[in-house]
Amino acid sequence: MRILVTGGAGFIGSHFVRSLLSDADPGFTAPTAVTVLDVLTYAGNPANLAPVQGDPRLTFIRGDILDTGRVTELMAGHDAVVHLAAESHVDRSIAAGAGFASTNVLGTQNLLEAAVHAAGLGTFVHVSTDEVYGSIPVGSWTEEQPLSPNSPYSAAKAGSDLLALAYHRTHGLDVRITRCSNNYGPHQYPEKIIPLFITRLLDGLPVPLYGDGEQIRDWLHVEDHCRAIRLVLEGGRPGEVYNVGGGTELTNKQLTGLLLDACGRDWESVEHVPDRKAHDARYSVDWSKIRDELGYRPRRSFDEGLAATVDWYRDNRPWWQPLTGPTA
Repeated sequence: MRILVTGGAGFIGSHFVRSLLSDADPGFTAPTAVTVLDVLTYAGNPANLAPVQGDPRLTFIRGDILDTGRVTELMAGHDAVVHLAAESHVDRSIAAGAGFASTNVLGTQNLLEAAVHAAGLGTFVHVSTDEVYGSIPVGSWTEEQPLSPNSPYSAAKAGSDLLALAYHRTHGLDVRITRCSNNYGPHQYPEKIIPLFITRLLDGLPVPLYGDGEQIRDWLHVEDHCRAIRLVLEGGRPGEVYNVGGGTELTNKQLTGLLLDACGRDWESVEHVPDRKAHDARYSVDWSKIRDELGYRPRRSFDEGLAATVDWYRDNRPWWQPLTGPTA
C-alpha cells in the first residue's frame, strides 16, 4: 500500500509515520511507500522523522495542502490518504482565525477534490477531533451527536468533517473519519497544556491555569491514537465516523497536580489566569463503536504514559528549548 500522509512532520503525523515504517505490529499491513506532505509551519519539525529518514520507503515533500497542482500530482501515485495536516491550537484560533478556516476547510476540500479524480486511490482517512461536538456536561458523545463547535478551530474542523462526508455521499469517495480526544506524548509542540507545563516546570517557570481549572478532558496517548487510525485505515467502513478515546478523564487542575508532582514542583508554581473565551467545560467520547467493530482499546495507561512523556522532555531539551526561547 502506498500511503500519503499530510502533516506528517507534526506531533501526531510523525508518530503515525514512524509507526507505519517500524513494522513492529504484525496485525497491520506494512506499507510499500509512505509520502509525507508537510508545509513545515511552526509545529512541523523534520527532526520528528529522524528515526526513519533513512528508510527507502519514505519520501518527504515540503508543500502546502492548498497547492492544487502539488496535491493533484501527489494523489495520483497513492492508494490511500491519511489527512492530519491542520491548524490545531485553540488559543491561536481565537487570536487569528483566518488561517484555520483556510487550512482546515479549504485545504481539506482541495485534497478531497484531488482524491475524487485520482485513478487508483482507495481510502481517504480524515483525522478530526472531539472538539467538533462542543461541550457535554454528563455522559459521552456517540458519533451521531450533532456538531456544535465553540471555537474557530473546532468550527473549522467541523466544516472539514462535513465536507469529507459530502464527498463520500456525492462522489462515492471512500472517506473514513476519526474524532479523537486530547492527545499527549513526546514530540508535542510546547503550546498544548502537557508539554507547555512540563517544559516550563523543568525550567523553573510558573504555569498558567485557566480559570478554576475544573475543565475536564479525556486523555489519549499518541501511540494509541495512531494505532486507532491504522485500524480505521485497514478495517473501517466507508462513510463512517469513529470516536477514539483514551479512557482517562481529568480536570485541568487534577492534571496540573500530576505534572507538578512529576516535575518536583508545588502549587506555588501555578498562576491562575483568566479563563479562555468560550472554554468548553467537558469533552467525553463514547468509543464503543471502534472497540466493537475494530477491536480498539488503549494500551498505554495514563500514569505510565505521562511519566514516560515527562522523562522524554527531561531528556530531550535540545528538541524543545529552541521552541520556548524569547524568539520562539
